[in-house]
Amino acid sequence: MMNIVSTASDLSQDFKTGYLTLSSPRSMFVSQLIGTAMGCMISPCVFWPFFKAFKDLGTPGSQYPAPYATVYRNMAILGVDGFSSLPKNCLYLCYGFFGAAILKNLIKDAGGKKWARFIPNPMAMAIPFYIGAYFAIDMCVGSLILFIWEKIDKAKADAFGPAVASGLICGDGIWTLPSAILALVGVKPPICMKFLSRGTNAKVDAFLGS
Repeated sequence: MMNIVSTASDLSQDFKTGYLTLSSPRSMFVSQLIGTAMGCMISPCVFWPFFKAFKDLGTPGSQYPAPYATVYRNMAILGVDGFSSLPKNCLYLCYGFFGAAILKNLIKDAGGKKWARFIPNPMAMAIPFYIGAYFAIDMCVGSLILFIWEKIDKAKADAFGPAVASGLICGDGIWTLPSAILALVGVKPPICMKFLSRGTNAKVDAFLGS
């Protein structure tokens, strides 16, 4: 059901984009049908190598934690068991942050463009809570690069920024499949990196120096 709603939502957004670009609604609808049919065949084929290659697939904290699966599972539990399945004080936190998000948007709209750009979007702030902090770090680095690029050459940044972003997204998405295949055949990386705390790092240095 959630997939149907998500697909319908995407189609509505595509229709709006098509209206702005004077595209044919019929062509867009047919393309959506073809894409959905292809997804029904391609998605299982892509999932299977991941399932075989990564034994901890979908486990929180793993390389591929599948955050939306956790969200949908919790929604199903909530629908069956009701609010009693929620942790203690969870509803109060929801009410508090719901009110804070509304207040933040009101302040942003009332503050004018001069101050609104310094107020973060609550929805953007919520994304890392679903898919992990690494996503926020990536967004921060990307935003910093774009900010510097705009300072150096704003015209080129405005013209080529979306193209660069699309290439990064596409490249990262495509690489996950070869990565799964390499893991499936047992290929190990030649090096690995691990970040330690200051105290642990001091102990390691002392051990290596002994």
